[in-house]
Amino acid sequence: MAGTPRGWTPDVFEAAARTAGFELDASQYAAAARLVQLGDEIARRRKLFGSTPRGVYIWGPVGRGKSWLTDTFYSAVPIPGKRRMHFHEFFREFHTRYAAHRHEKHAGDRAVRELLGHSRLVCFDEFHVHDPGDATIMARVVQSLLAQRITLVATSNYPPSGLLPNPLFHHLIEPLAATLHSALDILEVAGPRDYRRARRPGTSAAEFARGGYVWPGADAQLARAGLVPPAPAERQRVRIGTRTVTARAVRGDAVWFDFTDLCDGPYSTIDYLSLADRFRDWTLSGLPPLATTGRDAAQRFANLVDVLCDRDRRLHLVASVPRTECLTGDLLPPDIQRTASRLALLPEIGGAPVAVADQ
Repeated sequence: MAGTPRGWTPDVFEAAARTAGFELDASQYAAAARLVQLGDEIARRRKLFGSTPRGVYIWGPVGRGKSWLTDTFYSAVPIPGKRRMHFHEFFREFHTRYAAHRHEKHAGDRAVRELLGHSRLVCFDEFHVHDPGDATIMARVVQSLLAQRITLVATSNYPPSGLLPNPLFHHLIEPLAATLHSALDILEVAGPRDYRRARRPGTSAAEFARGGYVWPGADAQLARAGLVPPAPAERQRVRIGTRTVTARAVRGDAVWFDFTDLCDGPYSTIDYLSLADRFRDWTLSGLPPLATTGRDAAQRFANLVDVLCDRDRRLHLVASVPRTECLTGDLLPPDIQRTASRLALLPEIGGAPVAVADQ
């Protein structure tokens, strides 16, 4: 591309793909070409003059390289004032700052300004909305970003019209979907290959993948996984803000929870982020077939896996059934395919071991 700033060329994606051991498929190549164009537009834009470059919303099935494309773009685009945030992280920080200004007329705008400062580019990974209350808030947040002339790049497993899929509340997402369609180019990346089950280009979850899926959790299997079952005396309460949750054991920066204690209680993704800040090595035991749990507990489990994988925390799951049976059933959360893709990173230690993806 003539005149493209040094360090930002269309070859960036192809070179990064070769380094990761794969070639761009057609949908990845189309998204990469649009991101190259956007990078050029952002790099050329004067800080105070000229129109704000139109952002990009990349959606598609799990494991198709959406986050890898965005990470490669973010690393290569040669500008100051850029931020990349996982959507869970952003929402936690936004709620904290919004609460501090909740009595002000423009509390949301001020929270966005404090959080993003003078950013010119913001990248959100795994943009999704499942809570009806969040739908209205996110519509205002995105409008505030655009009003402050910030270019947005987002990845999601859902098209804008597919956010908040619950039919009882789907109407609440329509203002946000309309804003995304009007302000961003919507690109689908849906190639035939799930890269998380192969070489997982660009993954940051190397530590996560060093954990394991252990079933049915006999002593010999726990020993193979390097797990020492907690003694009753190790049980203790762990504080999360003004509340507590029961842990079976806390051993330095390692923690052992039971599924019922952590996922069947009123805990939010923000709570899981707080715990992930404190503990690097996680064990979750008592994991049942998700079809036998309540939908809320299953959704919390999916949120927990998201947080631990994105934070690159080591995770051992001790379950009663093989991985495929655990994630099979009706009325499971809409994000269960992403959960399955991430749990495929964990070697299975049990009665029927499966091949482990390349580490």
